[in-house]
Amino acid sequence: MSTENKTKINRLVNQWTTGAPSATSYLGSVGFSGDLLVKYKNSGWLEPFGRGAYIRSGDKVDWPGALYTLQTQLGLPVHAGGKTALERKGYAHYLPARQNRVFLYGPRELALPAWFKGDRFGVEFVVTRTNLFPAALREGFTEFTEKGFSVRISAPELAMLEMLHLVPHKVGFDEARLVMGNLTTLRPEVVQGLLEACRSVKVKRLFLYMAENQGHAWLTKVDLSKVDLGKGKRMVVPKGRFDSKYQITVPADREGTTT
Repeated sequence: MSTENKTKINRLVNQWTTGAPSATSYLGSVGFSGDLLVKYKNSGWLEPFGRGAYIRSGDKVDWPGALYTLQTQLGLPVHAGGKTALERKGYAHYLPARQNRVFLYGPRELALPAWFKGDRFGVEFVVTRTNLFPAALREGFTEFTEKGFSVRISAPELAMLEMLHLVPHKVGFDEARLVMGNLTTLRPEVVQGLLEACRSVKVKRLFLYMAENQGHAWLTKVDLSKVDLGKGKRMVVPKGRFDSKYQITVPADREGTTT
């Protein structure tokens, strides 16, 4: 191997994020052509990771590393949210595990690369493409550090609203209620901004209904006169009880268990 090639492979290895794949398009943009990557693969430096990505040989890549690549190398507007973000912050660990599902959120036009598949990581990706919030939303996010890199995830205030967006079809009502019961330290100023920005009347009403039933003190600091709760009734669950205050149909038991 020439000195130039040794220098180049050393640069590639040194800048590689352990635990994360690298997208072929990104590698090309920083000076590593497709032919060169094939040479590195044949020399045992790299391994293909589906179509359009590589990993360092012998590296163990989990879904947070793949999400890191989507966010940093490809610049995609996708993040871990809902139940997954709440689990990562310790708010939902007591819920029974049904499947190893990872909840991701992004805009309706989000397109994910072919190599980003849950079966490579032993998980099921539940990708919600939605305009629940404006694309320019900046508040309500935080970061989670994994193996020396950080991925963008929803803060608890945003994650709870995202979780409620999937009730009852992908997330159970009682499951969401249990998580809400644990959210005693939400920041009222963040809740305020998110409720004002949220585009779903059902989600906002359900959020307020659950928070009120749990008696959370932070709710008293939220100015509901600035929150558009729409008009008319909304059905959250079929054949339930109608809550006249929030004009939603919920399970017959006020505590949230279905009948």
